[in-house]
Amino acid sequence: MERRKLGSQGLEVSAEGLGCMGMSEFYGPSDEAEAVATIHRALDLGVDFLDTADMYGPFTNERLVGRAIAERRAEVTLATKFGNERRDDGSWVGINGRPEYVRSACEASLARLGVDHIDLYYQHRVDKTVPIEETVGAMAELVSAGKVRYLGLSEASPATIRRAHAVHPITALQTEYSLWSRDPEQTVLPTVRELGIGFVAYSPLGRGFLAGRFRGPDDLRDEGDFRHRHPRFQDDNLTRNLELLGRLEEIARDKGVTPAQLALAWVLRRGADVVPIPGTKKRRYLEENVAAAALALGDDELARIDEALPPGATAGQRYADMKTIDA
Repeated sequence: MERRKLGSQGLEVSAEGLGCMGMSEFYGPSDEAEAVATIHRALDLGVDFLDTADMYGPFTNERLVGRAIAERRAEVTLATKFGNERRDDGSWVGINGRPEYVRSACEASLARLGVDHIDLYYQHRVDKTVPIEETVGAMAELVSAGKVRYLGLSEASPATIRRAHAVHPITALQTEYSLWSRDPEQTVLPTVRELGIGFVAYSPLGRGFLAGRFRGPDDLRDEGDFRHRHPRFQDDNLTRNLELLGRLEEIARDKGVTPAQLALAWVLRRGADVVPIPGTKKRRYLEENVAAAALALGDDELARIDEALPPGATAGQRYADMKTIDA
């Protein structure tokens, strides 16, 4: 597995990471034994960049990841997040960037993960009621205390990124990015590149849609799957997006790969500072994703993909409620 530098502070990770969210929530039933086996298989294949958050579960995903890496902590670059505050029963409190919460959230994550430090600590969503300077100032204190190595932001606007980076170097900006979510190309990617900040692409397979496994609502069998409420999986949006998927599948067939591998290879070609973190809870999909890292795409193939799925072509918003996204 290729290695990539995230940011300019010295963090180096596998070119692909592993998103662990779906192992605990949002995408149907969980199988903890298979999830742990998937994490172990990722490490065996050289995928050492694991991504979790306190709100996944809530709280259970950090515990799962902690158990999985207990005997292999030295092999892992561990990323987690705070800021989407939830109660034990799963209900939502809101976005919280208050300094006192930053400190308490970090202590709780360290305990659940069973580690003495977090490699990359993200603010999961920007709290628009708290100056970013105050939130990042508290995060910087965690670095000084040795509890966190590097700082990150998720779904932050260019203006917020600049203000945060002026307080303490930001190592990585995590935002949704894929062939059906190309918004970061407009202003976010140019900003982080100017500042020497790495880019972590979450949902690089469009929440599984670009893998070609969903053709209609009946394919989302579990009522708890949040894609039932996702605008891009509904009605006319779904019809339009299936047309786009068909174009991707045609290109993938011509190349002799799966559409998921083609979509991931495209993200990997966005630059050496871009690290996708496809999420999966099964080893077979992990292995399919890892194989994409070795897939070469020529300029003509990239041009064909861009023509088939141009920026702005996807139907529907990224979330049903976009108010939590900093813009």
